[in-house]
Amino acid sequence: MEFVTDPSIATKILKMRQRVRWGEQAIVQRDIDQTRLVLDDNQEDSPEFSFLVLGDSGSGAHRGHNPQRRIAEQMVQQRDGCRFVLHTGDVVYLTGSSTFYPPNFIEPYREFLVGGNDSKHIAYDRMVFNLPFLPIPGNHDYYDMSVLFGVLSQITIPLRRLLRAHLDLDVSWRGSMQGNAYARAFLDYLKAYQPGAELERHLDQHYTAKTETGRCLSYQPGRFTRLPNRYYTFRSGGIDFFALDSNTINAPIALPNNPAGDQYRRQLEQQRTDIDNQIQEILLTLTKLKPDDPDDAERMDDLHAKLEQLTEVTQDITKQLASDGRTETDSEQLAWLEKRLIESWHTDAVRGRILFFHHPPYVTEATKWHQAQTLAVRDRLRQVLNVVAKAVGDRAGDRPIVDLVLNGHAHCLEYLRTADTGHADANTNWIICGGSGFSLRRQREEGANVTEWLSRSGAASETVVAKSELFVGRSGQGSQRRRPYSFLRIDVQAGTPPKFVVRPFVAERYQKAWNDYKLDPFVIG
Repeated sequence: MEFVTDPSIATKILKMRQRVRWGEQAIVQRDIDQTRLVLDDNQEDSPEFSFLVLGDSGSGAHRGHNPQRRIAEQMVQQRDGCRFVLHTGDVVYLTGSSTFYPPNFIEPYREFLVGGNDSKHIAYDRMVFNLPFLPIPGNHDYYDMSVLFGVLSQITIPLRRLLRAHLDLDVSWRGSMQGNAYARAFLDYLKAYQPGAELERHLDQHYTAKTETGRCLSYQPGRFTRLPNRYYTFRSGGIDFFALDSNTINAPIALPNNPAGDQYRRQLEQQRTDIDNQIQEILLTLTKLKPDDPDDAERMDDLHAKLEQLTEVTQDITKQLASDGRTETDSEQLAWLEKRLIESWHTDAVRGRILFFHHPPYVTEATKWHQAQTLAVRDRLRQVLNVVAKAVGDRAGDRPIVDLVLNGHAHCLEYLRTADTGHADANTNWIICGGSGFSLRRQREEGANVTEWLSRSGAASETVVAKSELFVGRSGQGSQRRRPYSFLRIDVQAGTPPKFVVRPFVAERYQKAWNDYKLDPFVIG
């Protein structure tokens, strides 16, 4: 039995296109680029600037404490001098429902919102940010509850109160409505405007910025803080930022239609059955715990985390089984990235490039490193970068095609660097910032080196393709368990190629107490 459901890639693409009225006549006539924005923040576009990064933050309050709020309070102390905030996805858990935006997003980040001192009266689809807040969707931002669990989560509320179980799983009847809540919260939801005069007035008011790719959205902190699309690009201080929706490029490679493939399918089906049994056991255990007991409360937090982890594994298995000999992917978005990266390399005003999206291509977190989705995103990004490298040629010199890649999804903070992968993603810097509020995960027992079987000189061998330089995640057992939640401040320095000073900040939960601290900064570039 599925705990949550994930729309198909085709559905995600179609629904999001409809919500932004992708390519409608009024938009085409105005030569509007629906994948670009300009930061109209009245600041000098200096080559030296800073920004904040967080991800996988969207949890509600835990028993007597709120990790997400703890991180937000540290972010407020760092916001001066920062030009914007990047969010690497999973804004709201577990299913991205509009019901949970007030407690799980608006209230924790109230200082970043206009009118945040009265946050209870801010509607989730009317948010205006006083500092640019630039997210991309995570998988939970697309999730919906399965019908049965959705109903049970509602009809058992009186029983749960009676039993003092309080299974606060952050679910509602239907979840995100196939990403609709995220779109209403962050995108310029053009679907809400009547075709004709009303839509045209809106376009003429807010799509006033002019770039080499046409007119585009003017992002104005304090006034109009919508994004043009689920994937987009913007420029700051000579750095091109590319925000991707990795939820539509993460379909696992199709399983082969042969005896080996059939055997693997049977193994996956059995694994999914075993996980379903574990989920039912967790739900039963949760009903027996007392949230007012400190030890039970800590255990409930751990079980909620385990439940979300099992849900992720189930979804990965479901995606593999659904391939049916075919692999679905968002070719349009990949072609867009390829084209824009090539254009970026041929633009003299650009001195660097940063990608940010949800699913990490390289990671050593215990639950994500071997997932089929991880390998699928790695493969598709490689294909794009290979084409770009060929088109760019000698212009890149010994530099990687992108200077930095930022991801979430893995609930940790991790810095990796690729070695010679045999592709254009070699010698690239990768940072995962996915430990900003929800359940944290451990590093895998296999260690810090990511390996692949590569064929070189006619022989295949297991080769190290990436190495983890820093990992901050859950550690310890029992009373010695540590939960270090995190976010980043990145200071961009002048010069070509650019250098990035990465400053990690941590709020650690240990023995029912909080400890805030900084890790030593490190330099990329």
